[in-house]
Amino acid sequence: MAKIRLCVDHALGAGQSLPLSEAQAHYLFGVMREGVGSRVLVFNGRDGEWLAEVVDAGKRKGLVSCIERTKAQSAPADIWLVFAPVKKARTDFIVEKAVELGVARLVPVSTEFTNSERLRRDKAEAHVREAAEQCGALYLPEVDEVMPLPKLLSGWDTARGLLWADEAQAGAGASPAAVLRDLAPGPWAILIGPEGGFSEVERDRLRALPFVRSLPLGPRILRAETAALAALTLWQAHLGDWR
Repeated sequence: MAKIRLCVDHALGAGQSLPLSEAQAHYLFGVMREGVGSRVLVFNGRDGEWLAEVVDAGKRKGLVSCIERTKAQSAPADIWLVFAPVKKARTDFIVEKAVELGVARLVPVSTEFTNSERLRRDKAEAHVREAAEQCGALYLPEVDEVMPLPKLLSGWDTARGLLWADEAQAGAGASPAAVLRDLAPGPWAILIGPEGGFSEVERDRLRALPFVRSLPLGPRILRAETAALAALTLWQAHLGDWR
């Protein structure tokens, strides 16, 4: 079985020919030393995963042809990650690990204490594709533009619950497992704050919203990227596709 996976933009089907991007051709033929006749796995987030064969190999271009489908398309668990962008490398880490943990959507927000309000959507989408290639994911979560937290909350669909990773709950003795056991299955989102936490105004707003539930994350205050991983892991284990 082929070990290299490539995310492509074209439709997939038996006999379908797929042109490779210059970056993909360089990786496949220049870095990995593959050539005509080599087998790769391809996916596009819509048509499942396919085994394909290299039929043309060049320094800056290439062509593969689909042979057979190896995995049918499946949808991820219905969980979104709402997060405040942090420093670049840590934001990249959050995006990468969120894909590995099976989120359906990435929703960046700006808060009062956000210290990095700019997020390059195209760069984040590239990290989504790379992470999906590495972890075997079939789905590519959508990346939203950065939105102010008050605007997001004002337009929130209340059918989707919002789990707020509240740093003030650290060491309060509450059990995250107990909170999650009491939740009904269905669409959820997890909200992670910035490095400086949430302001009192934001905290008061979140406490007042009926669709928001506070989620403690253990006895210690976690960094934003650690909180995102911990919260997603807990949710997947209790309500998601790890059960």
